[in-house]
This record gives sequence, structure tokens and C-alpha cells, in this order.
Amino acid sequence: MIMVNDVRGVGVWRRSGQTGPQLAKELENLGYRSIWLGVSPGDLAEPEELLAATDRLVVGTGIVNMWADEPEPVAEAYHRVAARFPGRLALGVGIGHPEATREYRSPYATIVDYLDRLAAAGVPQQDIVLAALGPKVLKLAAERTAGPHPYLVTPEHTRRSRDLIGPESLLVTEQKAVLDTARDPRGLARDGVAMYLQLRNYVSNLLTLGFTEEDIAKGGSDRLIDALAPQGDPASVAAALTAHLDAGANQVVLQLLTEEGEDPLPGYRAIAEALELTSG
Repeated sequence: MIMVNDVRGVGVWRRSGQTGPQLAKELENLGYRSIWLGVSPGDLAEPEELLAATDRLVVGTGIVNMWADEPEPVAEAYHRVAARFPGRLALGVGIGHPEATREYRSPYATIVDYLDRLAAAGVPQQDIVLAALGPKVLKLAAERTAGPHPYLVTPEHTRRSRDLIGPESLLVTEQKAVLDTARDPRGLARDGVAMYLQLRNYVSNLLTLGFTEEDIAKGGSDRLIDALAPQGDPASVAAALTAHLDAGANQVVLQLLTEEGEDPLPGYRAIAEALELTSG
């Protein structure tokens, strides 16, 4: 059995509602180690469904928003699902974005309080993962949870994060990518990144990584887009994922950007073959 605190290798990141039991089973058969569900409702019904359809996958929430779901009901849902599938549920939680949350205030204190309340409700630290970008929250993730789950970052951020949190903490990094079979790979990549360039926590983090205001303006420079959502053949995408593992991530989770309505499975299959996941 794969345990949450021993997640390794390559997983998949998909928005809540975009996976389904059949795709989850196919991804497991291809050798992916986990599925992370973006914008996850706190009732954990979707993770439970995907866990029931698979045998080994870890399913993570990426993330349950602290402003949207109170910790006590989330803890109750966690206990329901974890009792059925011990060691396979990663409860990813996070603070979200000030632009999207009217009540956004004192984010660090809110995170600490939320983690305190999850702990009081009996959710074990090793099954919690915390969305984190900056040093203060990265350190908190290492101290109070299994580890951080950074989003929209580069391998350089992964390297800095590992140096900061030390060797023992779990580090699960999201990476977008586009296969070159798309009609307009860079345009599709830009569409997948542009909305985040309006959110100041991501912008602030990108500026620390050596990008400029000019890179971020007008939907992102080619340099920025190519770093955040690399495009290429399956081998090139595999190399972009491996760069995070080489930089210190325990696991990198692939958000494969595809045309609306396109079946994503062939792309995941091609990348799995490039990574030799089924032989690993």
C-alpha cells in the first residue's frame, strides 16, 4: 500500500469534476501514483469515489479552501474516507487567494487556527498537506503537516523549498504542460496560466524567482509561459517533470492542459511511456 507520507514519483493534477472513476483507474494502470483534485469540496465525496475505483492511488485534495469549508466538517469527512481507505487520502488544505475571497484576512493566523482545529478533531499531521509558496508558510507546512504542495512554480522554487524545509518533509509540486500535438501549444499554455497572473500571491512568488513585471504583463511573456507550462513531445514533458524530482520534490503532479472536450488519456499515456512509469 502506498502511504500518504511516502508518496513518490509522478502523479496527476485535475480540477474537481474532471476525473471520474474510469479515468482514475486508467491513470493508476499507467503507473501514476496519485491524483490531486483542484478546488476540492470539503465533503470529500469525489476523493472517496476515486479511491473506491482504484487499488493503490493516493487521492489528494489540492485544495480544500479554508474560507469555504470549516475544519470540523472537513475532519468528519476525512475520518469517514480514511477509515475506508487508510493511508490513501491526502487532505490538502490552503488559504486560497485574497482576490477571490471577500473575508480574506490575517492569512497566516487563519492557517494556524485551521490546522489547530483539524488536529483537535483528530486528523493526523501526516495526512495533511498545506498549499504553500512563500518561506513562512513553507516552514509552517513542514512543521505542522506532512509538507507543502506548491502550485504554479518552477524547479528553482522546488529546489529552494527543499533547502528551506529540510530532507524529511513531503514536497508535492504541481507542473502544467502541453503536448506539441495541440493546435497552438503555447497559446493553450498561456490560456492555462493567464488567470493566475492576476493573483498577487502567485505574482509575488514569480518575482522572487527572477521574472519581471514585464514577464507577467499582458498574459505572460513567452519566457514565463514556457517555464510555467512547458510544451513539447512526451519526452520533453517527461524531462520537465523529472526536473522537479531532481530539484527535491518527492512527487510532481502533472496538470496536462488539453483542448476543451479533448480526451486527456492518450496524452497521459504517452507521457507515462516516456517516463517508463509502468516499469518503475
